[in-house]
Amino acid sequence: MTTKREQAPIPPGQWLGLLGGGQLGRMFCMAAQGLGYKVAVLDPSADSPAGNVADRHVHADYLDPAGLARLSAIARAATTEFENVPASALEFLARTARVSPAAASVAIAQDRIREKGFLTDHGFAVAPFTVLASAQDASAADAALLPGIVKSARMGYDGKGQVRVADRAGVPVAFATMGGVPCVLERFVELACEVSVIVARDERGAVATWPVAENRHRGGILDVSIVPARVPAALAVRAREVATEVAAALDYRGVLCVEMFVTRDGALLVNEIAPRPHNSGHYTVDACVTSQFEQQVRVLAGLPLGDTRQHEPAVMVNLLGDLWFDGPGAAAPREPDWPAVLAHPQAKLHLYGKAEPRRGRKMGHVTCLAPTLDEALGVARAIGATLGVPGADEL
Repeated sequence: MTTKREQAPIPPGQWLGLLGGGQLGRMFCMAAQGLGYKVAVLDPSADSPAGNVADRHVHADYLDPAGLARLSAIARAATTEFENVPASALEFLARTARVSPAAASVAIAQDRIREKGFLTDHGFAVAPFTVLASAQDASAADAALLPGIVKSARMGYDGKGQVRVADRAGVPVAFATMGGVPCVLERFVELACEVSVIVARDERGAVATWPVAENRHRGGILDVSIVPARVPAALAVRAREVATEVAAALDYRGVLCVEMFVTRDGALLVNEIAPRPHNSGHYTVDACVTSQFEQQVRVLAGLPLGDTRQHEPAVMVNLLGDLWFDGPGAAAPREPDWPAVLAHPQAKLHLYGKAEPRRGRKMGHVTCLAPTLDEALGVARAIGATLGVPGADEL
């Protein structure tokens, strides 16, 4: 007999539900369909990457009762592809369907104040910070936290909702710029690099982690992921342990990304958690036995976890909409030279099906595979130079 905690697997041929229509959802749909499932996507956009490949698109807002009812009527289980989906929508679906991750886990990750409180309460090291709940808090900010960065508690991603501050005078200005909403002030930390670990945890508490990714950002947006990360072996082991411990503390079910700072003295600090597959895990599609998206399907359907071993080194390069324009002054987009990219047989190109390229918009990624990391980096440099990816020569 199965318990509520350990439900019977959902067989292929059944419907799975997804809240969110972005590229992460698109790749989830493809993974689910590859395993024989049908996917219904609920998303307010009439033209979305996931909605365009799903078996059914429920065109509705995430809090629309009729739309949620339509999804729950057919989906045996449901998940999400971004952390800012309203937790109440997950709670609604959980009345009739298996839902992962649970609303409680998502709610923690949606709010930086709750997230940092959760991490510190459970003994995870984070960068020094304080909560700014009012203008008075901002004016009285501790100088020991400066220079730093003011981050809105909610709805911040890809560098949005963040303002750098050099001194105490800048904190109230940054707080006002945020509209006076609750924020955190986090002290800048001298970093050796940034890393992340994707971890999956199922209903039975079984856990699998992927190799550590070394991440480079540009303008607050993930630019490049290098896997395996160029960090000491002991630190990589510890990073995977931290990710596993975070998932256990959350009692998490699903795929989770734990982003971490590596300080100059070799310490690991948890930066933030994302309750979903993550851009830094895109390499798993081409470089690992089981991708993060297939694993998301496995957890949702109650299937055994897949092997996360990496076949060979990989470098993932994010492709932003800027690459569709000839220089900052260009008004009309043009298609990048994809044949030149695919002239590299080690390159795996993924485009997200977005009709309109915009500067700063994630349009796709390319994963460069090779027998050695140096070779993979060389392929990434060559492709970056061909496409005009900023900083490609710095890889």
